[in-house]
Amino acid sequence: MFAHVTRRSHSQAFVLACRGLSTSSKVPVSPLFINGEFIQSKATSFIDVYNPATNEVVTRVPHSTQAELNAALKAAETAFPVWRNTPVTQRQRLLFKLHELIVNNENELIESILKENGKTIADAKGDIFRGLEVVEYASGIASHMQGETIEQLGRGVDSYSFRQPLGVCAGICPFNFPAMIPLWMIPMAIATGNTFIMKPSEKTPTTSVVLARLAHEAGVPKGVLNLVHGGADVVNFICDAEPIRAVSFVGGNAAGLHIHERAGKTGKRTQINMGAKNHGVVLPDADKEQCVSAMTGAAFGAAGQRCMALSTVVFVGESESWIHDIAEKAKVLKLGPGHGADTDVGPVITKESLARIHSLIEGAEKEGATILLDGRKAQKPADYPNGNFIGPTIITGVTPQMTCYKEEVFGPVLVCLKAANLEEAIELVNKNPYGNGCAVFTTSGANAREFQYSIDVGQVGINVPIPVPLPFFSFTGSRASFRGSNHFYGKQGTQFFTQIKTITSNWKVATGEKHAVNASMPVFR
Repeated sequence: MFAHVTRRSHSQAFVLACRGLSTSSKVPVSPLFINGEFIQSKATSFIDVYNPATNEVVTRVPHSTQAELNAALKAAETAFPVWRNTPVTQRQRLLFKLHELIVNNENELIESILKENGKTIADAKGDIFRGLEVVEYASGIASHMQGETIEQLGRGVDSYSFRQPLGVCAGICPFNFPAMIPLWMIPMAIATGNTFIMKPSEKTPTTSVVLARLAHEAGVPKGVLNLVHGGADVVNFICDAEPIRAVSFVGGNAAGLHIHERAGKTGKRTQINMGAKNHGVVLPDADKEQCVSAMTGAAFGAAGQRCMALSTVVFVGESESWIHDIAEKAKVLKLGPGHGADTDVGPVITKESLARIHSLIEGAEKEGATILLDGRKAQKPADYPNGNFIGPTIITGVTPQMTCYKEEVFGPVLVCLKAANLEEAIELVNKNPYGNGCAVFTTSGANAREFQYSIDVGQVGINVPIPVPLPFFSFTGSRASFRGSNHFYGKQGTQFFTQIKTITSNWKVATGEKHAVNASMPVFR
């Protein structure tokens, strides 16, 4: 549809591409980004993208055609040799520029997040900021790609290693962090010298489209970053395409396990972050006010749609009475659209998600739990009668056998259990199959150390409710929350997107003497 887009005319072409219409609707269709150009897909089927506060269709996502997927792959393959040979310092400088552009275009990114995800303005800013931290980390990638050297292994024999890029890599993103998760993947992949194919969530595509435009404006060459849209067919293409060397995924367990298995059949590396059941363990010696406020925000912020949300609280001993304080704070949280200045809790992503949350609450009642605070009865915003709103919900009297405990609710629902002591609480958390993150609230250093040592999860917070690591560490989910070889960003992220090449060299000074053939295993002495 479009001729090659130069950087000078790129923003105008981007606007035109986003206005492209399908044959059956005046709703804009999300463009593809292939080989440095925004193009309108030739797809014949589309996925409607809804504003969760209104349930109005705001854009449509094409099911990328096979030809378009092949074109994206070809572009990434063709770009790789040149990009790999681009000095790492130049790749880093492009990320400096990308960082600047993201900061300068923050409002545009926020608007796309509010419209398609429903986050509050403050939460959307946090989404972008945590992604920017990874851009910053990747901007200094050279020091993390250094190899190792040892000289004089034997007489005149040295050995050294390099970290080299893999080739074409791909990412599959969820809806709940439209900016942060793509920015977990793209900067690390391209900074280390790989080319990349991104498939954003079909529920929140526009933020990734904007990020692709900003990457192009920053100077990322054509073919280095490509953007395709669609559903399961695109996921399977990424898994099956042999030139793709590695796949990054964040999302639900069913999709994650499928991707891990299918991509593995073609020898791909995978980093798969999946579901969670994050526990907050509350000890009686905790700072009550700090704990209650932290639990309220971590359970109900982002409408509970965070993979690191504290969706489960384990009260130890007499701290059980604090649930009423949490309920009082939760009652005053205001439901509303993301752009509302006083909104605390926005809508959940879809009608189907809302219905599932209702079903889990109803199931908890049938299984004998008590609904202490029922978000189904919360005051909905009058101007948004069709939105996917549910208020903070607190379920008490829960046991590990109940469905609301075993399944990830992914809504503003806090499930409450109790334990007699710290040891019992640790045992309860460790029996849960998920291992994404957890937190303990205590003023005792001894209790904190026992908890951090004995708990079997990837991320631990001590009086920190959502302990997502900064990028110089790695996001280290474990057990049923993770599959794959290396974790996201940090040193693990560099290892994921690179391979080690080790060289052993023999530069003995020539003496002119004859050397006999030696058929035995070489040894260096």
